[in-house]
Amino acid sequence: MQITIAETMDALQEALILPAKNGKRIALVPTMGALHEGHKALIRHAATLADVVIVSIFVNPRQFGPNEDFAKYPRMFEQDVASAQEAGASYIYAPSVDDLYPEGYSTSISVGPLANELCGHFRPGHFDGVATVVSKLLMRTLPHVAVFGEKDYQQLCIIRRVVEDLDIPVEIVGVPTIREADGLALSSRNAYLSAQERAVAPQLYQILAHTGRQLVTADRPAADIIGESLVMLNMHGFKVDYLEMRDSDTLEPLESFAVPARVLV
Repeated sequence: MQITIAETMDALQEALILPAKNGKRIALVPTMGALHEGHKALIRHAATLADVVIVSIFVNPRQFGPNEDFAKYPRMFEQDVASAQEAGASYIYAPSVDDLYPEGYSTSISVGPLANELCGHFRPGHFDGVATVVSKLLMRTLPHVAVFGEKDYQQLCIIRRVVEDLDIPVEIVGVPTIREADGLALSSRNAYLSAQERAVAPQLYQILAHTGRQLVTADRPAADIIGESLVMLNMHGFKVDYLEMRDSDTLEPLESFAVPARVLV
């Protein structure tokens, strides 16, 4: 089946007239391109939940800080189209910045306190930019379900919060992180790693998994376990912004393992 590419809102909505008219169930997989096996897993999962899968490809300037990698973020559109089609996508929505944020655009979604914690503390404005672009993509595609990776777990929680707060009629589904054989989470930004950094990077997951096991099984204070893990990360050369245990649903800080929890680093 030939994949349909839409680069403007008008072209997208015209392309979706027929599936909407025929009552097809629609899924959206938002991406910034540079698709890898993690993205393809999202697309394949979306295809099990809907009749039609839309993959958006848009490097969103509003979620990058002034000293971040917007300019050099990998862009490989033709390869992305092939990967999306192979994984089961029916449509690609690849808007320009001007199409998504036309002249005079001034509205932004303020997520609230959660956007300023964890990653948000070190990336001011990042999650407001994510919430704004995802909301616009949801309103333009009007999917029944949207699929996101759990690798960006805080982002997933924030998007769920935004959809609930703004009464956007879409189901948000998270898909577990896809990893290399040595445990490194797949990421478009892994291309930035030097050979030496790539050799060390899997220790992040190994220590994260060890921390989780210790929190569940060890009869010791959580703060002691996390403190030891911080030492291990530092010994391997990582510069750690945070390592915390949080409630899986609310992301509230936890002092001890009691409810379903996530260890976030």
